[in-house]
Amino acid sequence: MRKSRIILVGIFIIVIAFFLFFLNKKDSSTGALEGISENKTIDEAFALITKHAVYPVSDEKLVEGAIRGMTDTIGDPYSTYFSEEEARAHEQSLSDERVGIGAEITQSQGRFIIVSPIKSSPAEKAGIKPYDEIVQVNGERVDGKSLKELLQLIGGEKGTEVTLTLYRPEEQRHVKISIMRSTIPVKTVTSETFDVEGQTIGYVTISMFGEKTAEEWEQHTSDLLKRGVEGIIIDVRSNPGGYLHSVEKVAGSMLKPGATYTFMQDSRGILEPLTVKQPEETAYTKKMKKIPVAILQNEGSASASEVLSGALKDLKRAFIIGTTSFGKGTVQETMELSNGGEVKLSTHKWLTPNQQWIHGKGIKADLEVEQNVLFKLSAKPVGGQYATGDYSDDIAYAQNALNSMGYDVTRTDGYFDEVTAKAVEDFRQDKGLSLEPQMDHYFFVKLREVIQSYKERKENDDQLQMAIGYMSHTIKSGK
Repeated sequence: MRKSRIILVGIFIIVIAFFLFFLNKKDSSTGALEGISENKTIDEAFALITKHAVYPVSDEKLVEGAIRGMTDTIGDPYSTYFSEEEARAHEQSLSDERVGIGAEITQSQGRFIIVSPIKSSPAEKAGIKPYDEIVQVNGERVDGKSLKELLQLIGGEKGTEVTLTLYRPEEQRHVKISIMRSTIPVKTVTSETFDVEGQTIGYVTISMFGEKTAEEWEQHTSDLLKRGVEGIIIDVRSNPGGYLHSVEKVAGSMLKPGATYTFMQDSRGILEPLTVKQPEETAYTKKMKKIPVAILQNEGSASASEVLSGALKDLKRAFIIGTTSFGKGTVQETMELSNGGEVKLSTHKWLTPNQQWIHGKGIKADLEVEQNVLFKLSAKPVGGQYATGDYSDDIAYAQNALNSMGYDVTRTDGYFDEVTAKAVEDFRQDKGLSLEPQMDHYFFVKLREVIQSYKERKENDDQLQMAIGYMSHTIKSGK
């Protein structure tokens, strides 16, 4: 039985594929399948490869390659083929819980670095620390592997154990840590309040639209209303999208019953309006449909988060602050295949209530606010050692950070010149490090600490501060 899920996701794009027919009859003389489809050319190619290719490959891999190749021909970066293992990982990525060790990992200069373990996760309890470099997984070296391959090695069934060999730079030694894989809860909605001149403003962040996002949204907004908020700021910056049914419920909580929040357009050009369902009227629904709303978005806000912004903007239910969104205007369906894999295929365009297709253009903010460079920088764990004359992306990252902090840096292209060396030496002196004109582990650790500390202070978030000011004015004016 085919399972179908409608999803809108703007990140982690893989090449696409589709394949339709399987035939299990074997050719006794060659060991190859007589035919795998109803297409003669495909069958001929399959038979030639299985009979004559000097590099052996399984029938299953050939079929998967054919699927990927056919869908790649579509030329749509949002349609893709998932193997059975990839399909499980993709579904888990939008789930309300995931199985793993609970650590954020990044790839830098070919090395796999722990950004941070998730609070109370198996990784944190086992003693994994930021900047730990993963060298081996269950005794297998990870040199030359992709991040995807590394995560597949670390992943596994709940209750099973994985052993990581880590290099800990501040101790200059290797450590071996065994971790029991466990369920990691995933929360997609957080909230807090700001008190401004006697007003209480609610602030809700939605990181993606997962399976339980709508439930989390209602829980958080119900609590905010009970706390007497007079306006709500919704932050969907860098939200890559997710399930359509989740964004429908979130948008629907703020719109009148029967309102069209988006249009779906199929391959024939036929438009289908999607409307807000009639909820049971409660004190919560009454307040949510009247309370002032502002949305924070940026260039990383994509797909389902753009459906939300487009609906609330066109229906004049929210004011958009930030920068133009990503611009993903297609809808994908995932459909199961008989080999356990899935095809994620773009089947519809989605349009705003005013029937605007935002694909490749994005949704413009009502109030454009650029974020300052230091706040936009990710507080990533960078390693390595660099001095005058070196060239690296890590150096460019540090140059941008130092320049944003006010140090004298004349270039940010990654070339370590004499001016950069003086800026590095000044930074090291200011932070109590040894006075050397070089970037090393201790320099990068301190740089990350400064960036993290800066980003944690809400007063440094120019876009959020503008949204708070706008909401305060709106509440005062009674609009």
